[in-house]
Amino acid sequence: MTSETGLSIGPFRLPTPVVLAPMAGITNQAYRRLCREAMADGGGRGVFVSEMVTSRALLERNDESMRLIAHDPDEHPRSVQLYGVDPGTVAAAVRMLVDEGRVDHIDLNFGCPVPKVTRKGGGSALPWKSGLFAAIVGQAVRAASPAGVPVTVKMRKGVDDGHLTYLDAGRIAEAEGVAAVALHARTAAEYYSGVADWTAIAALKQAVTSIPVLGNGDIWSADDALRMVEQTGCDGVVVGRGCLGRPWLFTDLAAAFSGSPVRVRPTLGQVLATLRRHLELLVEHYEAVYPGDGELRGCRDIRKHIAWYLKGYRAGSEIRGQLALVDTLARFDQLAAELDGDQPYPGEPAEGPRGRSGSARTVSLPDGWLSSRDLDDLAAAEILDAELAVSGG
Repeated sequence: MTSETGLSIGPFRLPTPVVLAPMAGITNQAYRRLCREAMADGGGRGVFVSEMVTSRALLERNDESMRLIAHDPDEHPRSVQLYGVDPGTVAAAVRMLVDEGRVDHIDLNFGCPVPKVTRKGGGSALPWKSGLFAAIVGQAVRAASPAGVPVTVKMRKGVDDGHLTYLDAGRIAEAEGVAAVALHARTAAEYYSGVADWTAIAALKQAVTSIPVLGNGDIWSADDALRMVEQTGCDGVVVGRGCLGRPWLFTDLAAAFSGSPVRVRPTLGQVLATLRRHLELLVEHYEAVYPGDGELRGCRDIRKHIAWYLKGYRAGSEIRGQLALVDTLARFDQLAAELDGDQPYPGEPAEGPRGRSGSARTVSLPDGWLSSRDLDDLAAAEILDAELAVSGG
């Protein structure tokens, strides 16, 4: 299957209809560069979204928020995901980004399912209050449009199977002028468990006809991405957990959407080289923000990636544990040298799900949240605290 049309988001024409999902603690400047390089190796170009930053924290310009929106000089389009629950605050954050020339594309987060966010009415709980959702999206679009910066929306199916919002939210977002909508085909209650409901993506594509619809959920391989497009008719895919410890997935995706059957099957030595490159980029990234402390911060950051990179390869629990405690580049090199770099790609053991999964749960919500789709005064006061419930990212 080939992609003859690519993906258009506002003025941006991307030959590869693939978006890197924003993931907290993952899609920082270093990881986005690694993934962009991998896609370029396959001859493609897509969209790579930053970690989520809260609108209020961004307006306060704390160091962490400014780090989250940092981009490489050659990164284009520069994409930032904003989280917010107050229309005025979101609009002000958008104006800041636009007026200061810090962004080319803004994505709005309405998909976060974590309890500390939903219990305040934010994230994937917010589209239930359709008027508030429309106000946030509309004000963001109007704040960005004078500069020609497109705004997109990422969301879930709804709170749970009894309180679905994605079709209404998709139509509202379309009417408010967004450039695209992306659906993670799970409810907040499902969290990351079970199997994503790709039929919901197909239904959204039928409901939203004038802008691209992107699908997200259970894309573990390039062939999964092709299958999602074929089954749902969506215009592109959003890839999250599937690329953890596998940035070369973007090489595969570029190849797949250009019609090539070639896929990356790295030896352990190639995996370690990519891991080393990732670590170098992290050190560089943190050194720019925290001079003199970049190496330690980069090493601490890479630790969570070790198990993902080594999934399926024979490395041994002892050396895996030592790599997960690495604190210098030299120590990483020492440990990597002890492994058999000629070890071939292990096949199926290295494939499939990775990252968070868990089980379905009852969604934490403000009292009475589901009793009405309108926002009453009590809920309005409570939801203003939602941004404070989220860290700078």
